Amino acid sequence: MDSQIALMLAQDGVVNGAVYGLMALALVLVFSVTRVIFIPQGEFVAYAALAMAALQTGKVPPIIWMLLTMAALTLAVEGWRHLRGTRVAWKPTLVWAVLLPLIAVALVWGLKPTSQFGQTLAVLALIVPMGPLVYRLAFRPLAHATVLILLIVSVALHLAMMGLGLFFFGAEGSRTTPMSEARWDLGGLPVTGQSLVVIGTAIVLVVLMFLFFERSIIGKALRATAINQTGARLMGIPTELSGDLSFALAALIGAVCGILIAPITTIYFDTGFLIGLKGFVAGIIGGLSSYPLALAGALLVGQLESFSSFWASAFKEVIVFTLIIPVLWWRSINTHHVEDEE
Repeated sequence: MDSQIALMLAQDGVVNGAVYGLMALALVLVFSVTRVIFIPQGEFVAYAALAMAALQTGKVPPIIWMLLTMAALTLAVEGWRHLRGTRVAWKPTLVWAVLLPLIAVALVWGLKPTSQFGQTLAVLALIVPMGPLVYRLAFRPLAHATVLILLIVSVALHLAMMGLGLFFFGAEGSRTTPMSEARWDLGGLPVTGQSLVVIGTAIVLVVLMFLFFERSIIGKALRATAINQTGARLMGIPTELSGDLSFALAALIGAVCGILIAPITTIYFDTGFLIGLKGFVAGIIGGLSSYPLALAGALLVGQLESFSSFWASAFKEVIVFTLIIPVLWWRSINTHHVEDEE
């Protein structure tokens, strides 16, 4: 290995780390607010990438049928809760299950966007509502269950969503048109415009999330819910809506990641699983609680994966996931253990 190869591998590691960092932020956000280790986070990545590929070939993304079915089921569940005398917050329900799906339908079937910007908006409109709809259908009824039960449900949901991805998109992989075709040669180091788009978008999203949590009332409410759900509820914060919003943000981040990486690598229906797992490793480094440590862990995972692909390409996945063992060992001996609340 010479210095030029090392720089190329480091660049790939930064690009991959930026994607894993966004995934880690989404996982930490969802776990902090809802105690759900959201294994299907990677499915949003695959859905978004494959939906973008379908739009660019002039097809209607078949995932729209899944969105409409989830919206109908959510309305049915909320209507049943209302009939049983449970107080239902209809405004957010109508936003997630009616307004946003209608916007997605209007963009995909009505406008049929041909520009990359319009296609990006259509994909975001398709994927973002899936987050709160998944939460309402699968996790909100189990809001008071233990973390272990929520994890089992999360794994089952991942298998179901991966199977639906195969059903809707098939087993063939797809790539999309790069957002930037630019290429530069910096001292012998090739730099592509798409890699800069990935890194720049990741930085912008991280800054926006920081401002959202630090400056906005809604962001502060999410932080309060993450710190103490009971206390937040006593202060009048609707914790159920906090779950909706955290899953919506997770779906948004997953969709952005899918759109960003689709021009770089071929995406299959199950590609998101590995991406999500590597984001999970980064999140574990941050203890599923610290955003800065999760970002640092993502860069570490990206660099480790990149250099492992050069030294031992056949074992790069093993090397990356083995990283979680010393991290868990260190946390097990330095973290105060508490039992789940009854």
